[in-house]
Order: sequence, then structure tokens, then C-alpha cells
Amino acid sequence: MSLPARTAAVLPGDPAGTDTLSDLLRAVRLTGAVFFDFEAAAPWAEMQPPGPTIAHGVLPGVQHLISYHAVTAGSCFGGLVDGERIQLEAGDVIVFPHGDSHVMSSAPGLPARPDPGKYRHPGHRLPMTVRVGDAAGARTHLVCGFLGCDVRPFNPLLSALPRVLYVRDSPGPLGGWLARFVQIALAVSRERHSGGESVLARMSELLFVEAVRRHLESLPADRTGWLAGLRDPQVGRALALLHARPAAGWTLPALAREVALSRSVLAERFTKLVGQPPMQYLANWRMQVAATSLARGDKIGSVAFEVGYDSEAAFSRAFKRLVGVAPSAWRGERHPSRA
Repeated sequence: MSLPARTAAVLPGDPAGTDTLSDLLRAVRLTGAVFFDFEAAAPWAEMQPPGPTIAHGVLPGVQHLISYHAVTAGSCFGGLVDGERIQLEAGDVIVFPHGDSHVMSSAPGLPARPDPGKYRHPGHRLPMTVRVGDAAGARTHLVCGFLGCDVRPFNPLLSALPRVLYVRDSPGPLGGWLARFVQIALAVSRERHSGGESVLARMSELLFVEAVRRHLESLPADRTGWLAGLRDPQVGRALALLHARPAAGWTLPALAREVALSRSVLAERFTKLVGQPPMQYLANWRMQVAATSLARGDKIGSVAFEVGYDSEAAFSRAFKRLVGVAPSAWRGERHPSRA
């Protein structure tokens, strides 16, 4: 069954240019920050604590913290505390989407201890320059950054990602663009140009999107999950339609007609790949869109209409059922001036 949403005709035509991944990242409020300009000389080893223990100091107010490291010069090793170490060369990026504790080092097996105290915004312009190791050792330059995002009420991307994403800069005419982009962004920040920190923040977001895009391209054909659904022609189009027009009066038959499948085939394929039926996914997506608008301080009535409800009361009941708190409480927590 679909939610008791406002009745609306499903608009014809293809939402050309709809980028479902970008749509989701906007809704979960992906935001980036570069924290450390890290220069190291071997031997060295640094352990980063789990994301939840340092999130408040790094990006206050975020629900979830993602870490990444971009190698701009030299080489090093990186990986989970309880996993294998990956050798990284200049131009490579390693991302830890679930905020797991991990180690970066000049060689695998070197001992390291976490120091949560160093992961605090310094209160002045970023990035912070950090130098470690023996001055005579082999040198490595890293840019270590963070991204914050929402996990509640609905973020299907995180559960679809592995614990480690590894991006190797591709050879060819465009090879090395990741490393060059990082270096340019750092140069802008060091020269104290206006908007330098914003450039660094957008760089973090771009690196993450590129890592996810390459992971999507490398998924095996038999893989399931939200990203696998995005890649499937019919399910991907269904997701794009639901994201593009969450307020429309979608039903399973209407959605099936748009993607040229029978109701039963769409329901089966969508559920197998994405992990939930189309109308349940729509209900969750509507609440994520609503949660983002409420966090901005938008009025509950306008948010209800934005996600397809004629009645503020019906929207409030649905929001509380799916999210666990009333819209007013959600808005008050995240936008106190509108409480």
C-alpha cells in the first residue's frame, strides 16, 4: 500500500539528468571538511579512533562521520585496525564510510595508539599542518579529511557501502587528477584566498562521490543493495522517478507503467535489489526529504505538502510512525530557533 499521500497525477516523461546518488547525498546533508595537512617521514604510524568518539570535535552536530585520506606524495599503508593493510601511492584515496577505527603507516605492522584529543577543530582556518616521523626517513604527504552526513531517518547508501573504499588514480590522459585537485585545493587554502575552506569542503565531497562512483562501476553482476538497484536499468529508473517526484501520487501500477514492467516483476526486482518494496522505499524517502526540510526550520505544513500530504495531521502521524519522534520535536532538536 502507498502512504496516505496527496493525490497527484504522475507526470509523464523521463526525468532527464536526474542524478539519484547526488539527490540522496543532498538529502542526507553530506558535508565535508579537511582537517590535516599531514607530512610524515618513515617510520610512522597513526591510528584514528572510531568516528562516534571524535565526531563532535571534528564536525559538531553531525550524525555520522566518514574519514578519508588522499596521498599526494610518497607512499604508505592504510586499513582497518582488524583488517589487512592496503599499499597506497601518490594519487590514491582511501575512504572509511562507516567511521571504523583504522591505521595509516609507513609500513604494515607498526604499532599505533589512538589519540582522540587531537581530533578537534582548532578554531582557526583549516587545514592543520601536522609533521611526524624521523626527518631522515622516506617522506609521505597526506590530506586527511572528514565528511558528515545523516543516517536517520533514511540513508540507504551507507548500508550498501563496504567498510573500506579504495580509489586508485587511473592511468591515461586524466590520470592523477585526484591528486592534482587536492593539491590545488590546499594551495588555495594556504594562500588564504576568500572561500578557501569552502573549496576544501567541496573537495572532500567530490572525493567521496568519486569513490562511490568507482565502487558502483566495480560491483559484481550478482550483487544486491541500493547501489545495485541504482545500476539496474528498470529499478534505477524507478528510484530516479521516486527521488525526482516524491510528492506525486505514486502507486505500484503507476510506477510499473513508467518503467515498462509488470507490477509483479517490478516489485520482485526492486525488493530483491534494494531490500524493500517500492512503496515502502517511497515512504522512507519522503520522510528523509521531510527531515531535511524540518532541520532547515521549514514550517510543518509546507513540509507535509512538499512530500505529498494534504493534511498536516496525516503527515505528522506518518513521520512519528516511521522516524520515532514528532516533526515538531525533530525540527526543535535541529533548529532550536524554530522550536
